[in-house]
Amino acid sequence: MPEYALFQNSILVKLILILHVCVKLFILRGILIFVDQIFLIEAIGAAALGAIVGSFVNALSFRWGTGVGMRGRSRCMHCGHKLSALDLVPVASYLFIRGRCRYCSARISLQYPLVELVGAALSLGTFLVQPSPLPYTVAFLLWMTLLFLVTYDLRHLSLPIPALWTVGVLGLLSTTLSCSSGSICAVAVPPLVSLVAGPIIALPLLLFSALSGERWMGWGDGFLALGLGWFVGLTGGVTALCFAFWGGAFVGLSLVALSRRRVTMTSEIPFAPFLMFGAAIVYFFHIDLFSILLV
Repeated sequence: MPEYALFQNSILVKLILILHVCVKLFILRGILIFVDQIFLIEAIGAAALGAIVGSFVNALSFRWGTGVGMRGRSRCMHCGHKLSALDLVPVASYLFIRGRCRYCSARISLQYPLVELVGAALSLGTFLVQPSPLPYTVAFLLWMTLLFLVTYDLRHLSLPIPALWTVGVLGLLSTTLSCSSGSICAVAVPPLVSLVAGPIIALPLLLFSALSGERWMGWGDGFLALGLGWFVGLTGGVTALCFAFWGGAFVGLSLVALSRRRVTMTSEIPFAPFLMFGAAIVYFFHIDLFSILLV
């Protein structure tokens, strides 16, 4: 009888231990699901924020330098009708109205949804790379400024100086952020290699501008490379430059070959999009040619 009672007690203890482990696993699973849900909500919010700012970038690219401020309601560029809130939902409005104005049926530029989608992708990618609030904010503002510069450069073959200064300041600020595990970040004095990265990356482009009288390269591209060098670092900046020149050469030669002489070897092609392309490869995909070559 005592042996039977002892046997029952041992089974009971094991059942309690198993139940205890199951409860802990259930609670842990619930916590993980909750954390995943929060992360998913934050990621969706980051994408939505990027699309909204992308819509603002569109408006700014059309109005910059025209004397028309950013105040007041947006209007159709063809009939001048004021747009309602339903007309201004990023991407969704364009799809809903099938790319045409609801009031005059004029075709709406594909630039609008494309820039909004790129803004959403840049913001989401930035959040996935660096979800900590402070680094995310700095990188997000820099990428949105880059998006404006590229959009404006493609339309006007010019880079607004205030936006170039903004990229430079944000790039330099990014070198001062020191983040440990988690979301703990502090502002620290950047190492010397981070400080010289910007000037070293910008120097070749500035020399191209000086030696050619801006025929080979505009001054704005060199100053843009200054901020990007600070942002992605020395080896990252060299990698970004390589991808920028490779991408520019590929697109340029393709246009010459396919455009039936409308584009020639002396035609002016904006270089800012390729600088942004190179920086994006380095930042979002962590590609560094130096680390690859040294393996």
